[in-house]
Amino acid sequence: MTIDAAPRSPSPAVRVLLAEDQVLVRDSLKVLIDTTPGLVTVGEAGTGDEAVLLARRLRPDVVLMDVRMPDMDGIEATRRICADPASPGVRVLILTTFDQDDYVYASLRAGASGFLLKHATATELLAAIRVVAAGESLLAPTVTRRLIATFLRGSHPAPAKRDLDGITQREREVLTLIGKGMSNSEIAEHLHLTVGTVKTHVGRLLAKLPARDRAQLVIAAYEGGLVNPAR
Repeated sequence: MTIDAAPRSPSPAVRVLLAEDQVLVRDSLKVLIDTTPGLVTVGEAGTGDEAVLLARRLRPDVVLMDVRMPDMDGIEATRRICADPASPGVRVLILTTFDQDDYVYASLRAGASGFLLKHATATELLAAIRVVAAGESLLAPTVTRRLIATFLRGSHPAPAKRDLDGITQREREVLTLIGKGMSNSEIAEHLHLTVGTVKTHVGRLLAKLPARDRAQLVIAAYEGGLVNPAR
């Protein structure tokens, strides 16, 4: 477990906690992040337990979390971090491998703000960190649909049922399109609305369901039966 005493810049950098058990990978991520303007590594965790502890102590903007971690896997660590009232505003970006990893659905349900495939480029990784830090969710439409659909069609327990009685018909339409991986601009075009109006609906959905962020709305759409993973 490592804590870096990085100085604060006049314009606060995005503070990143690395949770990765492979030292070589962790060191490479640290160099990449610390040499990128506007980003800084504030801590490193080699186990899930350490990730939870450091998230509470350091309150980073983003935790870059590997799924396969010693002591406690990344999903459980994510669940604890996102549920911890001592770590408000801490967002988790999961690292995953599509061909081997069935855990995306569970990760999103645990509170992760998104996921990134481990073969992503450095540019994609840095952009993902910024997106999540800004309060958005990293949910590439094609990858999201494919991963969640694969999970739901597999030999896993059926998703919990979600009660959507409290949302309006328009909100239901917006939620359906979110579940299909559409961005706000794509939803606006599809429903002939302004982007601002879509953002308003998204905000209301977050409050009503309730959901931590857009990633959680995707899960709500599946659990509410609005999106058929077979399609």
